[in-house]
Amino acid sequence: MTLFGYGKTTGAIAKKFGNCKIYDDKFNEINEFGTNVMMPMIEFDETKSILEVPSPGIPPTHPMVRRAKNLISEYDLFADTMPYSIWISGTNGKTTVTGMIQKLLEKRGSMCGGNVGTPLAEMDEKANIWILETSSFTLHYTNKAKPNLYVLLPITPDHVQWHGSFEEYEKSKLKPIQALKEGEMAIVPEKYKDTSTNGFLVTYKSEEDLCEYFGIEKEKVEFKNPFLIDAIIALGVSKALFNEIDYDLINSYQVDPHKLEEFKDKKNRLWIDDSKATNLDATLQALKTYENKDIHLILGGDDKGADLTELFEKLKTIKPTVYSIGKNASKIFDFCEKEEIPAKLCGFIEVAVSKIDENLEENSVGILSP
Repeated sequence: MTLFGYGKTTGAIAKKFGNCKIYDDKFNEINEFGTNVMMPMIEFDETKSILEVPSPGIPPTHPMVRRAKNLISEYDLFADTMPYSIWISGTNGKTTVTGMIQKLLEKRGSMCGGNVGTPLAEMDEKANIWILETSSFTLHYTNKAKPNLYVLLPITPDHVQWHGSFEEYEKSKLKPIQALKEGEMAIVPEKYKDTSTNGFLVTYKSEEDLCEYFGIEKEKVEFKNPFLIDAIIALGVSKALFNEIDYDLINSYQVDPHKLEEFKDKKNRLWIDDSKATNLDATLQALKTYENKDIHLILGGDDKGADLTELFEKLKTIKPTVYSIGKNASKIFDFCEKEEIPAKLCGFIEVAVSKIDENLEENSVGILSP
């Protein structure tokens, strides 16, 4: 077996199967690694390879991927041995929904993994259910494996450079819906209600739609958005599979750190650590949550080719004070100056935090949502 890139996914595959040739640019020479051989990417010869599995982050434009003749995804590799599986995808909230579903179904013999957490090669094929956080990278390369139940969260621009366009990114996310068989279900945004499928679609515009369909009492769910709809989706999955809605269990779930995590400093000023907000929609969610406050926003980084128009329109509406950092710091700062939005060109996060410290008041909020 040939593996492209040596990361968590492909490393686990090499350990499980052995006798793999692993190609990665970080290797300068050929090395033996157990029964595996680690080699520079330039050494790959497609005429001597019968099966290639890429590390999910390697883009389809990579020369090795283009030359590969027998390319399959990590998911395809385990398609024949994968137990009943629930896949979760979308732009934001995948990790939270995956964790919430696992919280509800662990007593049913489930285990979770995929994009974040346990790679498939380390998962127990005798488990009753696999709950898999599934990236657009993996879905792009997957053509055989399919879920039995698919949860699709809203799709907004992300990884545009990797996929080549938003349309290709969206297309990858919709593939599992099209692969469903009769009797299988997908929970999807209403926008995709007409997607061709042999499965059954439950569509939603808001948490109210899902509460009505699955018989969930919204007031008993102790989360606020954006985590409220995540919890309701998880409860919907439990209801669909086992006719069970366990409010106490879902309310005991702890959201991961760095996701709209609130804390106060010694001056009793509110700060929000939303550092896992790595795309446009996540930042918009943070702004929506705190738009009634005086916002001091650390913004910037790598926009991954996304169109920032929607973000800029939101900034024009609520006019926070922006502290721009990272690769696109100047781009953000120039826009703010043009639109007369208060802004400071900081470049580095340490500078931004220091400047916010000078300006933050007790009734305002400092947000890192880059």
